[in-house]
Parts: sequence; C-alpha cells; structure tokens
Amino acid sequence: MRQYSFFDRLCLVADSALKTTRGIYDAKPRPNPAHDIDESKMSDQDKTHAASLMRINHTGEVCAQALYQGQALTAKLPNIRDKMEQAAQEEVDHLAWCSERIHELGSHESLLNPLWYASSFTIGALAGIAGDKWSLGFVAETEHQVCRHLDDHLQKLPIQDSKSRVILQQMREEELKHATVALEHGAAELPKPIKGVMSLMSKVMTSSVYYV
Repeated sequence: MRQYSFFDRLCLVADSALKTTRGIYDAKPRPNPAHDIDESKMSDQDKTHAASLMRINHTGEVCAQALYQGQALTAKLPNIRDKMEQAAQEEVDHLAWCSERIHELGSHESLLNPLWYASSFTIGALAGIAGDKWSLGFVAETEHQVCRHLDDHLQKLPIQDSKSRVILQQMREEELKHATVALEHGAAELPKPIKGVMSLMSKVMTSSVYYV
C-alpha cells in the first residue's frame, strides 16, 4: 500500500474539509435507515423544531469528521491513525442521513459549519500531538457526549417524526461503538476540566446551530 507523507495527508485533510462542509462524499453512503418509513403529518412548528434538532446533529457529525481528521493527521501510531480514518468514514453516513432529513423537513444545514469544522480539527490535531492515548480519550469522551445529546434529542423530537427518530437511534448505536473501540485501544480518561470545556463548547454549538 502507498505510504503517504505528512504533506500528502495535509492535502487529503484539506480536501476532506471542503467536501465535508459542502456535503460532497467520496463514497456512496449506506442506505438511509428511514428510507422506507412514511412521512408523518406534522405542523409547521413541529417541522421547524425537528429540522433544527437534525441541523444540530448534522453539525455534530461535521465536528466529528474534523476531530478524526485532525487526530489522523498527527497520530503517531499507524494503527491508531487507521482507526481515526475508519471512524471518520463511518461518520460520513451520518452526515448524509442528517442532511437528507434536514432537506426533507424544508430546512438547511448550519451556516456555521466551516467555523465548527476548523475548531474541532484544531482540537483533534492538538490531541494527536499530545499522544495517541489522549487522542483516543478525546474520541471516547466526544462520542459519549454525542450519545447524551442524541438521547436528549430523541426525547425532544415531535412524537410523529418517526423518520428522524430512526436515524438518531441508528447513529446512537454507532457512536457508542466508536467510543467502545477507542477505550479498547487504550483511551486515557480526560481530566474533568477538559471534559468541562468540551461540554461548554458543545452547548455553544447546539444553542447557535439550532437557529443558524
């Protein structure tokens, strides 16, 4: 297999950033788990609310892509780098599913996605520089926080919105798997202050992306 130089990987990361923020995918995503579910009748208010929640989840997946790409760029061990890149590819499906659902609900992805991508990429790259165990620790904590958000959104979704619910349930299952894989490969427990900063950033993201 071809061995990529750091510059090669940097170019690939730039390409991934452009594609992620523009909704362009290298490979065809897996079938949407809500594809065969009929659209339920919802009020305009419920549709707007559901779309806003799905927009948050879409931006969360943009952040996950950036985090994994940043870590893959600076990860020291090849097998850890491969795990980051594999996880990023699986997250592409979530991006596509959320994007499709947002448009079905008559809305749009967040205009702030490039900003959140850049922020998350920086965090991921710094985590990779700090060491693979810390890089994996960020993955585990990020995925656990994502699962908590998904649980919250599953409660907040309009009860009629079965399509969005099925998508979020599938995403939660796979996000939890990513966290488990990170822990199995030696993820370090992050200090509480770092977890707190991550939680604060997450709150800022969700409160802004809900509207923009």
